[in-house]
Amino acid sequence: MAGLSDLSVPIEQFAQLDLLLDRVFITENKTNGLAFPQIKNAIVIFGLGYGVQSLKQVHWLNDCRIYYWGDIDTHGFAILSQLRSYFPKVESLLMDQQTLIECRPLWGEEPENKVHSSDSLAYLSEAELQLYKRLKSAYWQPRIRLEQERVSFLFAAGKTA
Repeated sequence: MAGLSDLSVPIEQFAQLDLLLDRVFITENKTNGLAFPQIKNAIVIFGLGYGVQSLKQVHWLNDCRIYYWGDIDTHGFAILSQLRSYFPKVESLLMDQQTLIECRPLWGEEPENKVHSSDSLAYLSEAELQLYKRLKSAYWQPRIRLEQERVSFLFAAGKTA
């Protein structure tokens, strides 16, 4: 945007912007946000975690295609569901079972006392909800976490091209 690659803006001012954007990418953490490739007519919002609630006042986001890339863990899906409650057309990015299985060597663990407690998340797709339930039930192993920053951009580019 105007030659800037990184910009921090108070949410009240961000909500008032009039940007010519096609797509908005939201990543759960700062690492992926800062390393995200440049895409024409797009911005990346990063590092909010559950702070995505602040975006609900940004009404112009409804005019954009929104993608969310979070960790594949119980909290990543909870944040995705929360974001979709504000913007129903949000598409998840690399938060699917195939990505999880293909990245098995990169798995970590959610801390035992930090696993999201809800049995259901109302705004997940059927496939996302199925994966969330498998994570909660230790289908593959207890407390799986695939942190997004562990997924290489080469892998990501091959999946999203």
